[in-house]
Amino acid sequence: MTEQTTKTDERDYDEYRVVQDLGGWKRTHSCSQLTAANVGEEVTIMGWVQFRRDHGGLIFIDLRDREGLTQTVFSPEVAPEAHERAHAIRIEYVVALRGIVKPRPEGMTNTSMHTGEIEVYVTEWKLLNTSDTPPFPIEDRVDAAEMLRLKYRYLDLRRPRLARNFILRNKAAQSVRRYLDSLGFLEIETPVLTKSTPEGARDFLVPSRVNQGMFYALPQSPQIFKQLLMVGGLDRYFQIVKCFRDEDLRADRQPEFTQIDIEMSFPDEEQIMGMAEGLVRTLFAETIGVALPAAFQRMSYKQAMDEYGVDKPDVRFGLKLVDVKDIFVGGGFKVFAGAPMLKAIRVPGGLELSRKEIDDYTEFAKIYGAQGLAWIKVKEDGEWQSPIVKFFSEDEKAKLAERLGMVPGDIVFFQAAPADVTNASLGNLRLKLGERFGLIDEKAYAPLWVTDFPLLEYDPEDKRWVAKHHPFTSPQPGQMDTIASDPGGALARAYDLVLNGNEIGGGSIRIHTPGAQKAMFSALGIGEQEAEEKFGFLIEALKFGAPPHGGIAFGLDRIIMLLTGSKSIRDVIAFPKTQKAACQMTEAPNVVDNRQLRELGIRLREKVAEAAPEETKNEA
Repeated sequence: MTEQTTKTDERDYDEYRVVQDLGGWKRTHSCSQLTAANVGEEVTIMGWVQFRRDHGGLIFIDLRDREGLTQTVFSPEVAPEAHERAHAIRIEYVVALRGIVKPRPEGMTNTSMHTGEIEVYVTEWKLLNTSDTPPFPIEDRVDAAEMLRLKYRYLDLRRPRLARNFILRNKAAQSVRRYLDSLGFLEIETPVLTKSTPEGARDFLVPSRVNQGMFYALPQSPQIFKQLLMVGGLDRYFQIVKCFRDEDLRADRQPEFTQIDIEMSFPDEEQIMGMAEGLVRTLFAETIGVALPAAFQRMSYKQAMDEYGVDKPDVRFGLKLVDVKDIFVGGGFKVFAGAPMLKAIRVPGGLELSRKEIDDYTEFAKIYGAQGLAWIKVKEDGEWQSPIVKFFSEDEKAKLAERLGMVPGDIVFFQAAPADVTNASLGNLRLKLGERFGLIDEKAYAPLWVTDFPLLEYDPEDKRWVAKHHPFTSPQPGQMDTIASDPGGALARAYDLVLNGNEIGGGSIRIHTPGAQKAMFSALGIGEQEAEEKFGFLIEALKFGAPPHGGIAFGLDRIIMLLTGSKSIRDVIAFPKTQKAACQMTEAPNVVDNRQLRELGIRLREKVAEAAPEETKNEA
């Protein structure tokens, strides 16, 4: 055994021995495997020291690896030399322990641990590495700030909860591969350095050194490439793939994320949706043992927006939005009578809400562009309490009560605004109210298909029509001419899969003829020359016998977030970025040496150059 003696003045002993190799030792078990069935066996386990307890005669060490914990015992009677050296052990030291499995004393079993019936009496051990005191405890109950945990992400990953997340993520990825392979899909990689095309979000650009002044783009998705694979006759493709979008971030978004990308030739919507349902059912069954419904609920985009205000509704609870505009047309309350849209949401038991809570909900609605939030409380005696009730006629009150089913104890919230503001503010308020009143069964899973999306939507800022999904989505049968004559009336052959209010997948039947694709580009304001410059290779490919094709892409990070019950996809991505798209650990993005910039033919603006390190400023 090769050993090294290391000195330190930061610990309460003079020297300890760190081995540079395992000397032939091999791990026999993980720290979660040993049970009463192993009593009497000699075992070797390796990992990190979670806890150390010195009880005078005996020293107890809880050893941890990614699978779990094992309690070990250093006894002066069993192994005097090993026990004496154990006084040097501290938390997060890396050790290899060899010993005999024994049952715990009567009454000392720990039913919360898989290994809680046994303990390992150590006969000899090796110190594999020491550790500085971690900046936060390596345990699930840690309340350290997220930025600190991201800075030391490699330590955060040691926490059992995060380790379990990545064990499950691996299990999910293997489940996906087995399922799709069983259906004849081929796993094919597509390029990471590609061409910048207008597909929605901003591209991440990569400058070319060989072709100065030109740039690659990192793919927002492999959309065009997977269509070209269908043109290439490969029939069924999938890939678990990195995608990149330079967009505003939030809890369920990252600048780089992972998709389960799928495409198939000669399908219709039912085939793709059936395949996707089978994939999701298999995934949930094999990872967390949950049986999803044999058939997923379906809802049109119009119904989702009418009743829930969002295109990814959480259907685990009620509180539907109700259109009440017609009741107040021509009435005396001008705010309601003249509103572009007027919807209400009735909350049973909402009478208990305080004025502060109502004010907080009003501020919340303003996030989505609302000017305010009207409300009515129905008191126990049936009287309506609200600053707006005095403007209502008796007929309006009667019709409103009947339409909403108002009863004592209720509160009703109203939004009078343009459609996008009304739907967004009430649709998101509905979710907060569902949480506030405990209406959501957190253990339930309610998958939902949303279909019949508009093909196009109008962008008031750019003053043009844009694709609701992407510009390669086919219109529904018989609606190709509608693209030009009534762009807002055309419906798409598109479908989104929603789970508990989260969009986990989306896809469509694609345009597969060059004429139809050109017509779509024209409707989007993309002229023939621009279309040729940006998508010429796709249009050219469609001329050579492209088959009908379609597919779907799932957000793997978001699915794992739901499977693990995590609140953010940062907890299921090994090395995530912050909401400012920065890596706390590596400090990326960062400035680069001016010599690299010169090789790329790039010169920074003066303000950017001022932020560069001193050693590169001289070259600027």
